[in-house]
Amino acid sequence: MTRRHRSHGDGSFKPEQFRQLGADCIFETGVMVFHPETISLGDNVYIGHQTILKGYYKNEMRLGDQCWVGQQCFFHSAGGITLGARVGVGPGVKIITSVHDEVGRETPVLFSPLRFAPVVIEDDADIGINAVILPGVTVGRGAIVGAGAVVTHDVPAYAMVAGVPARVLRARPE
Repeated sequence: MTRRHRSHGDGSFKPEQFRQLGADCIFETGVMVFHPETISLGDNVYIGHQTILKGYYKNEMRLGDQCWVGQQCFFHSAGGITLGARVGVGPGVKIITSVHDEVGRETPVLFSPLRFAPVVIEDDADIGINAVILPGVTVGRGAIVGAGAVVTHDVPAYAMVAGVPARVLRARPE
């Protein structure tokens, strides 16, 4: 049996295709959006050059009011992504919500079942340039994720984390 493969499209989109599109959203040149019908953006959201918003046929991607997403980011919302209000996301950040399960050496990783887990970044948090947020992580309100960090576990509210894997460095001052 021959399997037919098809493209997911070229990432072009129209505003009316979004589940919700708030007022005054800016999409810079080269932004690609897949499955916009599963994506909701609040008011005053900025999406930087060459960012890819990869919606999925199930689950949702939601970006709250006044979010700022730098250039060349990649959000894959198979498991669901929620960014609260006033979240800053530096250039090159990757947010991933699915991972292949390990089922043994006889099955190539590529053909292993996918496991989905949501990512939540709460209000007022900031994600540094080139950080990677892995499936199932919640970044607490007002937390700061350092540049290049790989976040594998939840980040407490108002914590500063950095490193690979990311570790709490300290709490932000009151």
